[in-house]
Amino acid sequence: MANFELKLPKMGESVAEATITSWLKDVGDTIEADEAVLEIATDKVDSEVPSEVDGVLVEKLFNVDDVVQVGQVIAIIQTEGGDTVEVKAEDSTEEPKVEETAPKEVAEIANTVEAAKETVEPVVSTEGRFYSPLVKNIAKKEGISQAELDTIQGTGKDARVTKNDIKAYLKSRTSAPSKALNSETGTAQNKAAAVNVKESPTAEVPATNAVLTDGGDEIIEMSRMGKLISKYMVESVQTSAHVQSFIEADVTKIWNWRKKVKNEFVKREGENLTFTPIFMEAIAKALKDFPLMNISVEGDKIIKKKAINVGMAAALPDGNLIVPVIKNADQLNLLGMVKRVNDLANRARMGQLNPDDIQGGTYTVTNVGTFGSIMGTPIINQPQVGILALGAIRKVPAVVETPEGDYVGIRYRMFLSHSYDHRVVNGALGGQFVKAVKDYLEAWDPNREI
Repeated sequence: MANFELKLPKMGESVAEATITSWLKDVGDTIEADEAVLEIATDKVDSEVPSEVDGVLVEKLFNVDDVVQVGQVIAIIQTEGGDTVEVKAEDSTEEPKVEETAPKEVAEIANTVEAAKETVEPVVSTEGRFYSPLVKNIAKKEGISQAELDTIQGTGKDARVTKNDIKAYLKSRTSAPSKALNSETGTAQNKAAAVNVKESPTAEVPATNAVLTDGGDEIIEMSRMGKLISKYMVESVQTSAHVQSFIEADVTKIWNWRKKVKNEFVKREGENLTFTPIFMEAIAKALKDFPLMNISVEGDKIIKKKAINVGMAAALPDGNLIVPVIKNADQLNLLGMVKRVNDLANRARMGQLNPDDIQGGTYTVTNVGTFGSIMGTPIINQPQVGILALGAIRKVPAVVETPEGDYVGIRYRMFLSHSYDHRVVNGALGGQFVKAVKDYLEAWDPNREI
């Protein structure tokens, strides 16, 4: 017998850790190669971790809701042949045991600390300062009160407290109980103060922005994805100076062309021909014409992206949105764009996207017309500087200009809503870009072959 170490795989650029959401296998279960062992969640996407070998699961090194670093061993699978190798997790979750020879005071302090952890007030994001879920969990686990957490100096963006900040604080904080050991008159209350448990009559006073409920209200817990989306949306609004430009495009030629070729296209390619890949093609061309829309901002530096990777917001079954990315969109022909759009949309609906599928976007498109909206003001997907909302296609009366004169006719038209970061994109560039998209759509060749 031999033991195989199942490690948390790399899940794309900028993804360093994941949270275990569920174990699909129990200790003692037989596992086949490529069979999923557990489910994980990152701040980008949910995914499964498959086994690389056949064997039997003999040990789980982490529990549900534990945060695991990329490369850490998360489980041991026993395989046939070879020698057994003892493997331990890099971050053991065992609590250090108090030695039998330790002074009686140490045991008393340990009991007091545990009691204090149970009564410590919940950690929330205070006004003007944001705390990530990871930092909140560490604070709760270590018995850090809200008042104490607010005093920690953060080294992250906008002085936020990072995981390294709170861990460094905990290291310096562990020396505090030693003073209690030398005190013969210290009471249990004084020892509890070593963990800075806040005890004051005002601790239970509700915040001024607390929502009051009555007996008939229903309280619904936000989903993990909902919490992440909420966090990202607030951060984006606080980061970018959002402005919008709107323009209306006549897509009658596209409507009639698609109606003419879609049935034959399905028979030939086995794929549905929707409007989305047509719009994506026009947007990729416009990004190539206006490369300063294909940028990102990092501090006071502008990063001009070489690749044109267009993200498209896709609706999930639970109502949330995810943004898979069409890599090198400007290099795809229309057939390739159709296949790529359909593949990403289908896998998004089935929850089968990989972490790499949602990485590296340089510009984003969202189709608000799917829900009947004629226009919208979407929030920028950081660190990008623009996002385009596609409104519903409507059949409306419109003035049609011809060499023989103007007339009123029935046309298919839609609004394009362009949100952009006014810190780095001025109104001229933002307006010219969305007009370029309109021009590409209106110049569609009704005799185009695909």
